Amino acid sequence: MNSEKLPDWVPASGVQLRLTGVHFDAVRVRGVRGEAVLHHLVYATGGHPGPVVREMWRGRWSYFLIPPGTSKDHPWPPGAATFGPCARDQYVGVPAAHGNTYPLSWPAGPPVAGEFVDPELLFAVVTAQLCVAPGG
Repeated sequence: MNSEKLPDWVPASGVQLRLTGVHFDAVRVRGVRGEAVLHHLVYATGGHPGPVVREMWRGRWSYFLIPPGTSKDHPWPPGAATFGPCARDQYVGVPAAHGNTYPLSWPAGPPVAGEFVDPELLFAVVTAQLCVAPGG
């Protein structure tokens, strides 16, 4: 990937913490539910869901990066944590586009400057995933 297309908040190497609400907001979903949300977003967007950070340690979290300030636009269901502008600082780990960034990675590929996960589509998919009745 051409590094000129990377957002300026993606580090050149390793992993860095980024304050949410500045460059992006994030919606976090745990484990297989987060992986299912990503799968549906990939399908719905023709393979280009926008930036998603996967943490492959402990809870296996998926962080869906949406435009700054948009995490408060929806009543996210339990199981979806939002990170955005608020009274206290909230950070998300951001991996470099390439190299050793374990335990973080870009499962849908490194982000492109100006691209985000569509918050409306994400809300619909997350709501469908997290509000399914057990066994349903």
